[in-house]
Amino acid sequence: MTNRVIGCLFLLTAVGCTTKAPEPLPSADLVIRNAEIWTANSASPSASTLVVQGDRIAAIGDEAVLKDFDSSSAQIIDAEGRFVVPGFIDTHVHFLSSSYGLSAVQLRDADTPEEFARRIQEKAESLPKGQWILGGDWDHTLWGGELPEAAWIDELTPDHPVCVNRLDGHMVLANSTAMRIAGVDRNTADIDGGTIVRDAAGHPTGIFKDNAERLIRSHIPEPTPEQDDAAFLDGMRFVASHGVTSVHNMDRTDTGIFDQYMRIKDQHITRFYVAVDLPYWQDLKNVVDTSGVGDEWLRIGVLKGMVDGSLGSHTAAFHEPYSDQPKDKGFFLLSREELEQQVLAADAAGLHLAIHAIGDRAISELLDVFELAIEKNGPRERRLRIEHSQHPTLEDIARFKELKVIASMQPYHAIDDGRWAESVIGPERIQSTYAFRSFLDHGVTLAFGSDWSVAPPTPLEGIYAAVTRRTLDGANDPQGWVPEQKITVEEALLAYTLNGAFASFEEEIKGSLETGKLADFVILEQNLLTIDPADIRDVSVVSTFVGGRQVYPETPHP
Repeated sequence: MTNRVIGCLFLLTAVGCTTKAPEPLPSADLVIRNAEIWTANSASPSASTLVVQGDRIAAIGDEAVLKDFDSSSAQIIDAEGRFVVPGFIDTHVHFLSSSYGLSAVQLRDADTPEEFARRIQEKAESLPKGQWILGGDWDHTLWGGELPEAAWIDELTPDHPVCVNRLDGHMVLANSTAMRIAGVDRNTADIDGGTIVRDAAGHPTGIFKDNAERLIRSHIPEPTPEQDDAAFLDGMRFVASHGVTSVHNMDRTDTGIFDQYMRIKDQHITRFYVAVDLPYWQDLKNVVDTSGVGDEWLRIGVLKGMVDGSLGSHTAAFHEPYSDQPKDKGFFLLSREELEQQVLAADAAGLHLAIHAIGDRAISELLDVFELAIEKNGPRERRLRIEHSQHPTLEDIARFKELKVIASMQPYHAIDDGRWAESVIGPERIQSTYAFRSFLDHGVTLAFGSDWSVAPPTPLEGIYAAVTRRTLDGANDPQGWVPEQKITVEEALLAYTLNGAFASFEEEIKGSLETGKLADFVILEQNLLTIDPADIRDVSVVSTFVGGRQVYPETPHP
């Protein structure tokens, strides 16, 4: 064969190779384009285009990323310049009770005793005889600070037991019918870690604080599984409408609650990190050892404990007395010995601890116990959390950093409590109250939530609160209450996204918009980084996506 023929054959072979059909491009399921995307990824903080395959982010960047995908069958959403952020993570809710509260009596803005009583009467008239009236979230500071009494509502509710809670959940009002069912009268003994408020003759007035609430609550009938499931669905739809894609549930309960969450997780609307009460640490350990810590929809392994009560109920534990009650320093809900025993045992078992502490003394003692656990059980990645962390001393803020403790806080409380907190703890202590700026300046991880139903599960209002600190009564406009503790919009966004994921050991799969992470994101009407911070709470949630599927406004399952 001549060299010329061989050359021709080589040329034909080469041409044949170059005309081989190219590999097909991967198909995109969803494309968000023409958006202002805040990614929460410091390496690549902004983008305009997001590509989703299945439940994950396949690509994020500028419009050029689309060239690597076949978008012919994808759902394509033109964001029209709207602001896209990672799905909000609410790190502290009481989900089931709050979901029931959506249909309960609404007392949050009742600003007179007469209005308070009228709303309870209306609810009684709408319910069958004998059905309990629950929920409420009343705030006695709105009418001057006088605590409600059973006598206010007894004649209006003769056929209904009533147990309505203060907005912070640390005290309830029961009517005489409820107290009679519970067998509570002037002979009922006081409760450790709680208070039965009594009149001059020793009769209960109807107010039960902290551990004393159990005297009434233990007699409320258990709801059916069907009622629970319906309430869960209401709650998931409600938080989705506010851009919340994940929640950390902090109800005090046992491991039996997991059955409820297993029933509803396949709705694929909300992702849950579910705590159980600290005394059940051994039961939780057994479940984790047998079944693991869960999946991307339902994660377990965290324990919720309680050290003290709340500021509004005067049950938060302080080093010095309350300014308006010089003999009262609050109290602990369990002894130091009990706290140490439970925390050290749970920590040794490798479980995650998220412990409620509000007053400066409660925070200080809890930090002591955390330090002891680290010393005795040795180093590991703990991500210890102090829930609320409301009133630390400046010295203890530095200890959060030293011990790598997460400050799990609820910024809406600052603009709510800020209306009256100074009258309760004085001008000096409020300087380190809701100390967002001080925590961040000390390098502490700050994770935000709502404490729903104590406050609304609305991250945009939380961001507004952290950035402006303008109290609900408008008394501190425009500079805000204790303005030195303001933080930036981006810092607040991180606290509601990536830091929230970190607080549940899930930062590798969510909390930021990055290739390979879950496609949980929110489209907002306006760019929070460029508008006047005073307008943030009024920004509309356009749509919420979880795992690449739109859950608000609702669309049918594929």
